[in-house]
Amino acid sequence: MALTLFTGGTIAPSGVLQRQEAETGPPLTALAVRDGMIEAVGVEALALASRADETVDLDGGYLSASFADGHAHPLLGGLEEMGPQIRSCTSVPEIAEAVRKWANAHPADDWIIGASYDATLAPDGVFDAEWLDAAVPDRPVLLKSWDYHTVWVNSAALRAAGIDRSTPEPALGRIVRRPDGSPRGTLMEAGAIDLVLRVAPGYSLEDRVNALESATARYAAAGVTWIQDAWVELDDVPAYLTAASAGRLNARINLAFRADPQDWTNQPPGFETARRRIRELGSPMLTANTVKFFLDGIIESRTAFMLTPYTDAPGEAGLPNWLPEDLHDAMARFDALGFQLHLHAIGDAAVRMALDALEVVQRRNGPRDRRPVIAHLQVVDPNDIPRLVKLGAVANFEPLWACADDVMRLLTIPRLGNPRAQLQYPIASLAKAGVPLSFGSDWPVTGHHPLPGLATAVTRQTADHLPAAGWIPDERVDIETALAAYTSGVSYQAFAEHEWGTLRPGMRADMALLSANPMQVQDDRLADIEVLGTWLAGRPTYLQRSRAEKLPTGPNSVT
Repeated sequence: MALTLFTGGTIAPSGVLQRQEAETGPPLTALAVRDGMIEAVGVEALALASRADETVDLDGGYLSASFADGHAHPLLGGLEEMGPQIRSCTSVPEIAEAVRKWANAHPADDWIIGASYDATLAPDGVFDAEWLDAAVPDRPVLLKSWDYHTVWVNSAALRAAGIDRSTPEPALGRIVRRPDGSPRGTLMEAGAIDLVLRVAPGYSLEDRVNALESATARYAAAGVTWIQDAWVELDDVPAYLTAASAGRLNARINLAFRADPQDWTNQPPGFETARRRIRELGSPMLTANTVKFFLDGIIESRTAFMLTPYTDAPGEAGLPNWLPEDLHDAMARFDALGFQLHLHAIGDAAVRMALDALEVVQRRNGPRDRRPVIAHLQVVDPNDIPRLVKLGAVANFEPLWACADDVMRLLTIPRLGNPRAQLQYPIASLAKAGVPLSFGSDWPVTGHHPLPGLATAVTRQTADHLPAAGWIPDERVDIETALAAYTSGVSYQAFAEHEWGTLRPGMRADMALLSANPMQVQDDRLADIEVLGTWLAGRPTYLQRSRAEKLPTGPNSVT
């Protein structure tokens, strides 16, 4: 078995002893890898130099444990590349023009499907079908918003779906209407969105495999080697199996099958079969250990479930997706089958619903190491923080959201009002209470790259470094906490803390080479750090082009 020595840079410390050594003694400068596993670090690795089959010159870089994404949607992110590119559009006319050009360039496409538009570009986040009709009057257009909880469609799409003024309000969804009851063109949450999706064409297997390959290549370039895919339908499973068996995944993926509030009793056999097929494949790149529950929606569309009504809509407190009794039964059933529970909870009432349900699961199924994940936790009642600790829940935050950007200022804060808006994303409060933290991106909702997320968690500032003292500055965390949440915190979420997430002997050689040590960079410069290379089990999955000739490559490397 070949021995590879990484040297010529600084190795990230792992563990208390090594951290103390890094602070008081010389830095670690070498790491040895054999058969995808870390064999030695520091002086022990240097002692193996004469026996190394290969030496990687780090050229002054900082070799860290690779990042992991505790909550994302890589398939959706990859599929965004296959439609009109509207994410960067800064106005409704610009979106319409991008859609018009795409439609003209693809005359054979029966539908125009794209993602994802900025919801702040229209008053109250409501978009009109007529704006798209002017661009494409003759074919259905379906555009997904940046949050994927809302879509904007043209009149042709409404007609194709049979949505008109007589259409009843769907369960678990909202059709935004004109004063006369006719549909406006904005559909919120799955119950309404599915009315259109069920008649829209799907993507081919080849499209989906290409999307997964492209998405995981982007992740590899960002230093990421493991992803929790937080929304998988059974129809998607063949694409993951094909991509994994063909060696087209550039990062490991764990699948979370979506529990359907209206059909969950029929889902366990399908989930078990899919999990078994993935296990039988035997690929280290793919697992399926998780079931995802959407407990509520989002604050911006007033579908997040709140303990008290929205400030700008006194009669509304959100749209819970589950009846409590159904949620308790479903979570207990999937837990009994050995699946990890992954719960989307944005509003404070949804967080409480999650905690209540987890207590029921524990009573029914007895104690075990569950590590349930509650994702997003945008608003948490302070009284519920001790319950997170007691129930052993992992708090998964998307740190890029924890800033006063346009969405926060124009949509979120007006919905919540103060002082409730000051309770958002209590990352530091949960860390101080002893709640295990993991970080994610929710890509493509926001960017997939961890380094801007690190910067936001530490500063609570926008990309423009505003406000100067940070937004809700008491909820800032130090860089060490943020780094842990993006590495060892996600490995703990994945039940893999003894396999990857730190650089120490006996761990997988999942590593990222950074242009600077994050713990020695000014907070406002963290997002400027570059990823120079990424290794998964010792195999390079990404090498920066300027370094490709210096660093060894593997058959699946992405440069």
